[in-house]
Order: sequence, then C-alpha cells, then structure tokens
Amino acid sequence: MMQRIVSAACGLWLCAAQTALAQDGGHPVVVELFTSQGCSSCPPADAFLAELAEMPGVIPLALHVDYWDYIGWKDDFAQAGFTDRQKAYARAAGERMVYTPQMIVGGVDRVVGNEPKDVLASISRAAQVPSPVRLSVRREGGKVVIQAEADPPLTEGAVVHLVAYRPGATVQIEHGENAGMAVEYRNIVTSWQEVADWSGQAPLQISAVTGEEPAVVIVQRKGPGEILAAATLP
Repeated sequence: MMQRIVSAACGLWLCAAQTALAQDGGHPVVVELFTSQGCSSCPPADAFLAELAEMPGVIPLALHVDYWDYIGWKDDFAQAGFTDRQKAYARAAGERMVYTPQMIVGGVDRVVGNEPKDVLASISRAAQVPSPVRLSVRREGGKVVIQAEADPPLTEGAVVHLVAYRPGATVQIEHGENAGMAVEYRNIVTSWQEVADWSGQAPLQISAVTGEEPAVVIVQRKGPGEILAAATLP
C-alpha cells in the first residue's frame, strides 16, 4: 500500500528529479530524514526514504532523534547528537521548533518528510545547482582518504563530515504510538563526525579512521548550510 501511495504521489516529480540528476551538472543530493520509532507520523516517511535509497543520484540518510523516547518506546537508533543537528538547522533558519518527520534536502530546503511531491521538487532543484567543489574519496585499509578542491575558491569555509550508516533493519515496535508495527528502516546513520574545518581556498587532502560500514563524506557550508558536495564510500 505504501509503495502505491508513494508512486502515485511522485509521478512527474520523480521523472523531473531523475532528469535533473542525469544532467551533466548534476551531483549527488543528500536528503536527511529526522525520524523516530516512537513517532506515529513517521512510518510513511521511513517508507519514502526507502524509495529514495533506490534512486540514482540521491544519498538519503535517516537520523533518529531521541525526543520521542519518553512516550513509551525507546528508539535504539536514536542519538542526542542527531537531535542537536536538527536543532542547529532550526536555529540557522530562525525557527524555534523541531518536528518529525522532517527532511532537509541539500542542507537548505526544509520539507515535511511524508510529502513526497515536495521532497522530490526540492531534490530536482538541488540537483540543478552546480557544485563548486570536486570531491573524491577512497578507502585505504581502515581509513578513508578525502580529497577536495574548490573552483573558484570558497568565500566562506566549509565543514567536512564523515557519516557512517547501516543499510537497513526491520524493527518490531512493541510499545508507544507505533505499537504492533514492524517498520523497515534504511540508511540508518550510526555515527556522524566532523573531520575537517576547511577554508575552501587551497586543495584539501586528509585521512580519517572509518569502520566497515558504508559511509558518506559531506562538504557543507557552516551553519549548517548548503551541502556543496557529497560522495559515498561503499
């Protein structure tokens, strides 16, 4: 049922987003979903994120927040740091409140997570914005080597993030608002590290310790603001 709803809602917007991502200037678009196992409105957004995980050119990440844990079900994927990141986005936008499900597209657009049409429209717009940063990543043993260069050089500095995630898991929720549901989660963020504060003037080359989980390297304006570049690390 959820897949039919998502497919019907996407329609032409899905085609438009895929076309934009296929253009020469297209680059991966990071979509952050702030969600919780204890949020009754979140399962449709979690299902939509699973759809995005199959979409070329999109890097969807699920960040489970901890502020719903008090209502009877503790989300074992939740981390206080993910709540802090969502609050930082709210402060950057001059907003006082946070909510779930919320999707942040490209570090800029703030969209209700269970509104596929709006999310896909944001992805399409973000894909058409040329990236000033060339980013490459590779594994070397237990480390990731990150190289970045800005052309033209950045006028403001950026932060380089290393994000590890778990590809998927199904959770049987026994209590709280979603009691009795088995929910499939995709691209569950397990750690989020700031590995470099980059001026964006000279080329950057650094290495950072990483585990065996899939990961994403993100170059983002401070704020947090616009995501300038992103690359996956299988």
